Amino acid sequence: MRMAAVTALVCALLCGAAGHAESPAVSAAACERLSRSLSLPGTTVSLTQFVPAGSFVPPGGGTAAARASASLPSFCRVALRIAPSSDSDIRSEIWLPVAGWNGKFLQVGNGAWGGSIQYVALGDALRRGYAAASTDTGHTGTDASFAMGHPEKLIDFGYRSVHETAADGQAAAATLYGVRPRLSYFNGCSGGGRMSFMEAQRFPDDFDGIIAGAPGYNRTDVAFQTLGMAQATHVSPESFIPAGKYSALHQAALDKCDALDGLKDDLIADPTKCQFDPAALECKGGDGPGCLTGPQVVAARRIYAPVIDPKTGAQISSGLEPGSELQWGSVAGNEPHSMYNDLLRFVVMRDRNWDFRTLDASRQLELARKADNGVLSATSTELTPFVRRGGKLLIYHGWADQNIPPRESVNYYNGVVKTMGREKVDDAVRLFMVPGMGHCGGGDGPNEFDMLAVLEHWREDGKAPSEILASQVGGGHASRTRPLCPYPQIAKYRGAGSIDRAENFVCGDR
Repeated sequence: MRMAAVTALVCALLCGAAGHAESPAVSAAACERLSRSLSLPGTTVSLTQFVPAGSFVPPGGGTAAARASASLPSFCRVALRIAPSSDSDIRSEIWLPVAGWNGKFLQVGNGAWGGSIQYVALGDALRRGYAAASTDTGHTGTDASFAMGHPEKLIDFGYRSVHETAADGQAAAATLYGVRPRLSYFNGCSGGGRMSFMEAQRFPDDFDGIIAGAPGYNRTDVAFQTLGMAQATHVSPESFIPAGKYSALHQAALDKCDALDGLKDDLIADPTKCQFDPAALECKGGDGPGCLTGPQVVAARRIYAPVIDPKTGAQISSGLEPGSELQWGSVAGNEPHSMYNDLLRFVVMRDRNWDFRTLDASRQLELARKADNGVLSATSTELTPFVRRGGKLLIYHGWADQNIPPRESVNYYNGVVKTMGREKVDDAVRLFMVPGMGHCGGGDGPNEFDMLAVLEHWREDGKAPSEILASQVGGGHASRTRPLCPYPQIAKYRGAGSIDRAENFVCGDR
């Protein structure tokens, strides 16, 4: 303990107050010794391996992971098996730079039901100089069948695997470098955004800054909206909306609401102000590719509409927003969304043959919430313990998201403001809604941005983000840039200059 304290003091003196200097290199032998020197309660160190630059081969292959690994620097790879319960088998990996460590720790999240190490994200963190960590969330595979008859594994997936990996990852870094990371961050989108919320709410001491993209924090309630969309388009063969009609529906929404912000740019800046009725596209004569039949209008209205608890009248979930139509195939196409379908099949109904067409909130909502019991949903708006220690929470969500209703992030943010007060929230929590962006990326609007750099600047330099530069990339260059604004502000055109350049916009009131 004394040696670690001395090492930390020396680093503080040499690295400077902000700690931006890189750490000295560690040897391959020091990496190999971790298998003996690393002592983690309830955890088995299954591998410590020095990986030379450009030589990592991701298990299971995969073109994207293989391509990304080719440019990796040398690192120390640590594989762990974590068992916080007798029925736990959490696999996690910690990647530690052997040179150029920036003194910080970054853990990356998983989408959907997890089930694998995120090698591409680990590689990106490593290139930035981070000690990095990822977990398979306690199982392998992409569905939720692991949860049937295994409540401890569901807990591991729900929140425990991330927390245990954070503790072990930070300890591994401290053992190799002789000093604990000076700052720890978490970055996740979708299911990873749900993990982000879990960490901020349940384990406020784990991370100093957290990025939550498209956070699926209320997965159980949203299942009734997402499966309800598929149910709506499968009421009868006449209700089904073929993919060929999405573009016409999307254009009709743009025609109605694109110019509401004073600028016609093929983006709906604030869909909450858009009063679009798909009946505007109803066929006047026979069916055709550019119009909707009566039953299709009914189905489309249900996709946009919130889901209401038939017993209490309370809202269960928001609907999708105008502008999301081009993405409907994955949620209202031939098959229901697999993640939500698996939730009902394996966790709630415990019947792999359960049919989404039988979804009924009046009978199944209470059952679903009981099965969840806070294991999957992270809905608390009380973030005081996280904020009190200087934590920063950066949330972003695409307005055209098809998997997670965007307005759910707005509702959560407003709930945090109501719980904690505007002053505390402005200092520690920011929400950025992204016009035209789909689920965690893609879509018609500028959708590429570096949220980690923004978080670093905020947490380390004290500069709260007043706007974030986003780019739309095509053909190897940015075809459009636009500032993302902290909610409830939106980007407003200054009235002169190209509408494809961010400098011609300013963040202002909606």
